[in-house]
Amino acid sequence: MTRSETSVFVPATLVIASRESRLAMWQAEHVRDRLAALYPQCQISILGMTTRGDRILDRALSQVGGKGLFVKELETAMLDGRADLAVHCLKDVPMDLPDGFAMCAVLERHEARDAFVSNDYASLEDLPAGAVVGTSSLRRQALIAARYPHLLVQPLRGNLDTRLGKLDAGQYAAIILAAAGLERLGLAARIRTRLDVVSSLPAAAQGALSIEILAAPRKDGADLAALLAPLNHDETARAVAAERKVAKVFGASCQIPMAAHATITGALMHLRAMVATPDGARSAYAELEGPADAPDALGQGVADLLAMQDAAGILDACRQAAAPGA
Repeated sequence: MTRSETSVFVPATLVIASRESRLAMWQAEHVRDRLAALYPQCQISILGMTTRGDRILDRALSQVGGKGLFVKELETAMLDGRADLAVHCLKDVPMDLPDGFAMCAVLERHEARDAFVSNDYASLEDLPAGAVVGTSSLRRQALIAARYPHLLVQPLRGNLDTRLGKLDAGQYAAIILAAAGLERLGLAARIRTRLDVVSSLPAAAQGALSIEILAAPRKDGADLAALLAPLNHDETARAVAAERKVAKVFGASCQIPMAAHATITGALMHLRAMVATPDGARSAYAELEGPADAPDALGQGVADLLAMQDAAGILDACRQAAAPGA
């Protein structure tokens, strides 16, 4: 180990665990390059892995265990000593981490909005009745069903390139994706419309990357939390903390169409959130403004407003619809 200019001990090597999709590898490479610029004396490599979430493509995430399927194998690699840290899309990370793990940094959010992608149409408004729209998200399904009941929403799984390939093969008239992923891979030209955050409220933490480590002290004495601290973007971290607080209150998972998005202006944070049934027939919406340095309190406040609109009943309907045989 060596000591950096900021008196943080730097290990000789670091290994980043990442899914092997092109987008996930871009994200891991982005973190690697940021760390290499900070600690040029450290050799940083990436351990690419295929997770269970990547292998199961014939069923919706809500039917096979949820977003945690993209995370578990990376955590196992850290436990086994094959990796030191893992890079995640924070929206894919469960609200509660397993014992022994910590989320030590949230990078600056790139773009939170959803993107409308189509080869033939400019927007959702332009799609004719019966047109098939692809999405992997119950949240997007609910929002589309509520505003465009004449459209047919169908599941869309696979990595970003696979989804675009299915669109290009004519299986869908349009697909909805996270704008951040398209932009990170240089595919912004595929975006026909960026959906505004009011009509298509993003998933909690959409567009933000996070870094997970083991919470226990390392045998070599390196403090990874301190080492990674320069990558943390405080404003993004506070915003996504508020968003994830709402989701945590309601036990959000892939089985629950839920959205939350926070913005910070000066000392104030504005938080919007929504919960709905997959068919969009029932929904609750709330927004609140409060101190930007109290994200948990603001998240709880919005959750309380949703609860006053029978959010519990909506969630029960979601779980019943997701139950086997439903």
